[in-house]
Amino acid sequence: MWFFDALASGFQQPTGPGRLQHFRIVFGAVLTVRFALSFGQGGWNRLTPGSLSLHLAEQRFGPGKAHLLAAAYRPALVLRAVAALSLTTGLAPRIALLAVLAGAMELLYLKSANAIRYTLLTGSCLLLAGDLGHGLHVQHGATTANTWAQCLLVLITTDIYWNSAWQKLRSPQFRSGLYLAQWVHTYTQVRDQLSHPRQFAVPGLVRRHLGNLTDRDIRLWRWVAATAITAEIALPPALLIEESMPYAVIAGIAMHAAFTCLKPRQLITFSGLTPGTYFAFAA
Repeated sequence: MWFFDALASGFQQPTGPGRLQHFRIVFGAVLTVRFALSFGQGGWNRLTPGSLSLHLAEQRFGPGKAHLLAAAYRPALVLRAVAALSLTTGLAPRIALLAVLAGAMELLYLKSANAIRYTLLTGSCLLLAGDLGHGLHVQHGATTANTWAQCLLVLITTDIYWNSAWQKLRSPQFRSGLYLAQWVHTYTQVRDQLSHPRQFAVPGLVRRHLGNLTDRDIRLWRWVAATAITAEIALPPALLIEESMPYAVIAGIAMHAAFTCLKPRQLITFSGLTPGTYFAFAA
């Protein structure tokens, strides 16, 4: 298996540079969409004078630093969106990548920004790559230029999956199916009162038949929970095995599509980048 051969050789095992170049395109495209969406639903007006977000920033950083953040906020929104598009198209990709990573401002004012941290981790892997390519053209052949970065990306995604599975295994509420049943039931009850109902995309069929919090619903959600845990454990090794990789890719994309139905806007980054890292699992 190429991954273990690369580890044994001290990352001198040649790999296809196109793997990381494909991920660079996916990375840029996902963040272009994410940064474009950040202009809407109040994003453009965050940190404006008199806003709650500016008040919280002042409490956290002090008035001076908070007002510097507010002054840089809108220009940074525009610059990082342009940089993400430049990264996607391969125009000065390394400079564009640096600008994209520097634009992760959400870490400054969000208490929980796991998707942004994952963005920084995967983006740092790209930054360590020796050959990001140019344009939308992907190179073929074999070289050691991206071996270290590719192995690191595999390790990060494997850790994300296995750590997520471990957290779910430790939660009796999730394992029993009760968490998912309660979430869908609550959403079914309050969806018409949400100010932005399109933030969620749970199909009507699921709401009608699995959103009533009955014993039957909980049993069915228990099977869903077990399937999610099993998939997160099995996906990394299955992606590394050439024979099982096509099936693992289909399963992974299906799993992330289901996750994204819960919170499309919040999960667009994670559910876009994680399947994108599947390119790194191939030699």
